[in-house]
Amino acid sequence: CFYNETVGFFYNNSRKELTTYWRTKDVLVVALGLTVSVIVLLTNLLVITAIIINRRFHYPIYYLLGNLAAADLFAGIAYMFLMFHTGPRTAELSLKTWFIRQSLLDTSLTASVVNLLAIAVERHQTIFTMQLHSKMSNQRVMILIFCIWVTALLLGLIPSYGWHCLCALEKCSSMAPLYSRSYLTFWAISNLVIFLIMVVVYTHIFIYVKRKMTRMSKHTSFRPRYKETMISLVKTVTIILSAFVICWTPGQVVLLLDGLGCKSCNVLAVEKYVLLLAEINSLINAIVYSYRDNEMRSTFRRILC
Repeated sequence: CFYNETVGFFYNNSRKELTTYWRTKDVLVVALGLTVSVIVLLTNLLVITAIIINRRFHYPIYYLLGNLAAADLFAGIAYMFLMFHTGPRTAELSLKTWFIRQSLLDTSLTASVVNLLAIAVERHQTIFTMQLHSKMSNQRVMILIFCIWVTALLLGLIPSYGWHCLCALEKCSSMAPLYSRSYLTFWAISNLVIFLIMVVVYTHIFIYVKRKMTRMSKHTSFRPRYKETMISLVKTVTIILSAFVICWTPGQVVLLLDGLGCKSCNVLAVEKYVLLLAEINSLINAIVYSYRDNEMRSTFRRILC
């Protein structure tokens, strides 16, 4: 095993460029990355604060949306940590610090994915019983959120505790030179499968809601406000899911190609761009909250003013 080698040793093994000076491209990437990270931190902190102080948001679905904002906040911190430890600074990292850098990114993504899956299941269960909010107790929601973060931490830390290539250089990834390609393949396929499941769940929900609302609207006792609120909430979480899939799928595909050892795929050429696209998703979610929810917008104004 090569536990005493430097980060540069593994980068040379994977033939990934490791610069020793700041290029214009590196400065621009770091400047843009730090700007996006700061905006992500502030906007998602605003969402979490709004959910905490407004009692109208004290329901399971909003707790899960708040936890998604917490995952996005964590992603902003992880990306900011990456920006402070990238470019020429990468060569100065110890193996431990490099693994911490990658684990932060992996944990934040896993937390977002598992949280979105929990939201999809909650909406499916709630809407198919024609309720606006789940009857799940606050205690059960907190346990679910705790499980989401435990899962995210476990999957994020797996490479640091054995699923790496420090003892098998021929299995090293190109994008993450200390990670085993088999781990990238497992991680990318798992996420893509979860994306597909969520798309199927929301498609089922939309078809059901459309049919149900068409039948119920024929009755005079049907409450239009209930219909509008339910459809609006479904649309909000669906837009969040769609943005997540659009922003994260390119990165997962690139990781999968790298994991499968595609020689003709120039994954390193698009690595930084797909990572930045994924980080922008953490900003999109906060914008969706404020655009889709009038109560959230008014709470934002009250906090800021």
